[in-house]
Amino acid sequence: MLRITDILDKTQSYLPAEELEMIEKAYVYSATVHQGQVRLSGEPYLTHPMEVAGILADMKLDSAAVISGLLHDTVEDTLTTQEHIEEEFGKDVAFLVGGLTKLSLISFGSQEERQAENFRKMILAMSADIRILLVRLADRIHNMRTLQYQPQDRKIYIAKETMDIYAPLANRLGINWMKMELEDLSFQYLYSAEYSELSRRVVKSDESRNRYTEEVKSIIRSELEKYSIKGEVEGRAKHLYSIFKKMNEQNIKFDEVYDLIAFRIILDSDNVKSCYEALSTVHALWKPVPGRFKDYIAMPKANNYQSLHTTVVGPYGERVEIQIRTRTMHEWAEKGIAAHWRYKEGRAYTNNEDNQIKKLRETLEIQQDIKDPREFMSNLKLALFPEEVYVFTPNGDVKAFPKGATPIDFAYSVHTDVGNQCIGAKVNRNIVPLRYELQNGDRVEITTQAGHHPSKDWLKFVVTTRAISKIRNWINLEEKKSSLDLGRDLLDKEFKRHNLKFGNYVKSEEIKKIFTEYSVNSLDDLISQVGFGRVSPKQIVNHFLTDEEIKPAEPIIEKVKKKTAATPSLGISLTGIEDVMVKFAKCCNPIPGDEIAGYISRGRGVTVHTRNCPHIKNLDVDRIVIVEWNVREKHAYPVHIKVVCGDRKGVLTEVSSTISSFDINISYAQVETTDLLATCHFVIDVNDLHQLNQVQAAIKQLKIVKSIERIRKT
Repeated sequence: MLRITDILDKTQSYLPAEELEMIEKAYVYSATVHQGQVRLSGEPYLTHPMEVAGILADMKLDSAAVISGLLHDTVEDTLTTQEHIEEEFGKDVAFLVGGLTKLSLISFGSQEERQAENFRKMILAMSADIRILLVRLADRIHNMRTLQYQPQDRKIYIAKETMDIYAPLANRLGINWMKMELEDLSFQYLYSAEYSELSRRVVKSDESRNRYTEEVKSIIRSELEKYSIKGEVEGRAKHLYSIFKKMNEQNIKFDEVYDLIAFRIILDSDNVKSCYEALSTVHALWKPVPGRFKDYIAMPKANNYQSLHTTVVGPYGERVEIQIRTRTMHEWAEKGIAAHWRYKEGRAYTNNEDNQIKKLRETLEIQQDIKDPREFMSNLKLALFPEEVYVFTPNGDVKAFPKGATPIDFAYSVHTDVGNQCIGAKVNRNIVPLRYELQNGDRVEITTQAGHHPSKDWLKFVVTTRAISKIRNWINLEEKKSSLDLGRDLLDKEFKRHNLKFGNYVKSEEIKKIFTEYSVNSLDDLISQVGFGRVSPKQIVNHFLTDEEIKPAEPIIEKVKKKTAATPSLGISLTGIEDVMVKFAKCCNPIPGDEIAGYISRGRGVTVHTRNCPHIKNLDVDRIVIVEWNVREKHAYPVHIKVVCGDRKGVLTEVSSTISSFDINISYAQVETTDLLATCHFVIDVNDLHQLNQVQAAIKQLKIVKSIERIRKT
């Protein structure tokens, strides 16, 4: 267990004595309020805040951040209040602890809503103080290091959240060591079999790889000395998840991953010119691989990362990846925003730091207006998407976009009006479709027309959260206008059927009571609810009729229940909806274990889709309901898988035998051959996602198999 003396030893090199005393005071306070609490590992709970504070001290953050690491769970898990924290440690620490405290005392309808609101709160607080995010990342690092003590379902949930949100956040802040550790720890629990196998293969190849590494480093050092270029040469293995990701993306086996080692030339000079001199030296030494050079110095990544990347054919014909950077660039590449922390009085952020924080805040704050928790989390993950392309404006300015971005995304990045009024685009002076995917180096021009409006179809191919948000906002406003007109018309007609005039009741006290009943704030909101079909006009009129005149109206979900209650729900119940006909969408074929959402079909019950199904994103949001698996008995669910193998005799039989060994029925099998490959298509009946993963892992072990994937219709 980390001791307070260890933390003080770490911080005394950069903090004054009086601040060390406050850290020690925070330790005593945390130990007192957490006394008697234990973690799932059986250790005293205090070990967790101590480890978090130790990570923050290693990052050389200020005393307020280190103290917040010691106190970050006190308000949530003890009787301590934020006011008491402020009295003891000041406003700065109290604000950080408040921003780190989760919304544990509020009741939510689902785990997803709770997750979304906790992230929303963190982002809002982070906008005022980036240290909140740094402490939260340190907290997640230690939780991931001790994840083995959690139940299996929690391990998967936490690891997935870490991979989707926290690792990309660390990446956006430029904290490379943290990003890599979070990815590898998540990889260990999300793909345990693959992690174990890859770990074994990497260790097995260590000895020969270390000899090769030293040989390459020695050659590079000698060449640099020859041209009086001073610097340090490093060589280290890539982290496991990056190797796994490369194998998956390129459909290759471990033995085919040639650049397992990344070499770095870290130059003593901070002159950018020296980087290009070192590059020409390397290219003179070994032949560069075409298309494998990237200049992140001229065009830095979104997280301000700068370096030259090149791949060359090194000794023995092996491909070698080499990164070249100055020492200042290297410090940022490894530690990011934490490497240049400037929170002390009298010191300010550098321009790079300020721009990086500003970009991250802008990226995240745009999510704040999204009310639906599913959409919020989906867009948050999209906003943190790390792969980028760089394009030029007509004036020569560089803009960065996520991979897959289109001219529409570019237009909205210029201005909302430019996006809304976009009617066409030119890329490199050639007219392109609006769904064209931008490539590195493209020069983009947008054509607009006054009075033109966004199309709902744009949502099918735009990728930036700004574009998605602006298009949705416009569509929602237009739909609200339409719903107001329709709702008012429906209400007028319904009131007239009872010889009443709707206009006579719009300012009555009774109508204000209806606002409360239907959780709306104004008459327009109530009328919109009627126009959208969420509230029946009969329900409104009933408030102004006698009991004898009333015929109760039914909301949508009740109608669905009534029409479909007699129909079986495939042997499962979905939390939040009971006695309703349930069917599974054929476009995505969800199985237990998949994240799912339900869509209320008119008169046909609830259709269940996977959350990432492209079709559900285009359906009426107001008819989408939160559902969860609650399997009471085993059922067989059809899943389509595609297995790509080396083409040889008996390939179909070999893969089929592996599937059958799990006592799984194969309802369809077909093999197609092209060149030296055989593509096998199977439809198999599995019980859940866990069983599917087991089957896929077993098939991957076959020597003939190149790749395997689950197929969903689009």
